[in-house]
Amino acid sequence: MNSSDPSPAHSTFPKVDRSVVTVARTTDPSDEKAYWLSKTVDERIEAIEIMRQIAYGYDPLTTRLQRVLEVAEFPPR
Repeated sequence: MNSSDPSPAHSTFPKVDRSVVTVARTTDPSDEKAYWLSKTVDERIEAIEIMRQIAYGYDPLTTRLQRVLEVAEFPPR
């Protein structure tokens, strides 16, 4: 894959259905672990990448690590 061509995960996020409301107690046992264990490794990594992009944003121009070179001048001994 070319670094200038974003994958579908980078260009579109899943739609959120805001008409559904779920109410639960924080003390209720969660089925979240079973849900993620039922997903393939690729689906889990894709979900992590989407969450990372939501939290930190996605800019294809800054996807690479920036290399910084600094020359330090020391006085002669």
